[in-house]
Amino acid sequence: PSINSGSTLKKVERVEETKENEVLKYAASLEKFSEHPIAKAIVAFAASLGKSSSHPLDKAIREKAESERIELFPINNFKATPGKGLEGDVNINGKLQKLFFGNRALMEEKNIEITALHEKQLEKLEETGKTAMILASDKLLGAVAVADTLKETTAESIKLIKNLGLEVWMITGDNERTAKAMGEKIGIKNIMAKVLPQEKSEKIKELQRGDPSTGLGARKVAMVGDGINDAPALTEADVGIAIGTGTDIAIESGDITLISGDPMGIYEAIKLSRQTLRNIKQNLFWAYIYNIVLIPVAAGVLWPVWGILLNPILAGGAMAFSSVSVVLNSLRLKK
Repeated sequence: PSINSGSTLKKVERVEETKENEVLKYAASLEKFSEHPIAKAIVAFAASLGKSSSHPLDKAIREKAESERIELFPINNFKATPGKGLEGDVNINGKLQKLFFGNRALMEEKNIEITALHEKQLEKLEETGKTAMILASDKLLGAVAVADTLKETTAESIKLIKNLGLEVWMITGDNERTAKAMGEKIGIKNIMAKVLPQEKSEKIKELQRGDPSTGLGARKVAMVGDGINDAPALTEADVGIAIGTGTDIAIESGDITLISGDPMGIYEAIKLSRQTLRNIKQNLFWAYIYNIVLIPVAAGVLWPVWGILLNPILAGGAMAFSSVSVVLNSLRLKK
């Protein structure tokens, strides 16, 4: 199933006797109590609560759960670990079972073994650009794979932005395989993967500072984001571009808000800003030329030498024309 946020739940992988619906049911039950946007999205569709979420990955999982009419388990002792995942005691027929749902870092922390076979399955999903989230109890139970459904204009907009002479970077919490696969699809080679939510703003600072050892100097950085985790980075960037379909906090943190979720809007915003700056310089040039040349002539500077004197009425008309020319030049931006 596809959703407006641009993500699709691609696959539910089960392990041994665990059924696909059970994997999705456990995952959605845990996500119900998380404040992370991914979690909110999973729950809204799974439980049919009608709640909106701000993260596309969770929305996709929730939609899948809803389509299967899956009822959720009660959860006790819920805990969310930023950048890793969730855990909690799931009440199944009066019996509590500890569940974990997240990435490899969470599994390693909880001493959950991922066999070579299971790792190969996860890598296969990630190499196609999917984000694999692992479900486990005392052992691995399954995985939920979610992928961003790229908008038709994504690759083209990135190409156009590059043609403007700008570098394009991807900063993501996904691992290297998933990020690289997605980058290849949309034409981004500069990738920062496995970035925790609290680390995004520091990555912006790194780009701003540059790296003299590689010949990269200090740079102006524009950050594009739509989630809660993007807010600090949007504030840290020289220009924060918030997607209007994202969270309120991201929109408030941005300097520019793109009403639609179309990536082409990023290119249009950059192009318009450059045209506006060029227009301002042109207007200042013509305004100064009129003042520098005509005011002295109207004052009679040329009269003693060449006998040239500009009628004050004509000088006033010329000044008015300079204002009109500035306005007309500015109106060209509407095209």
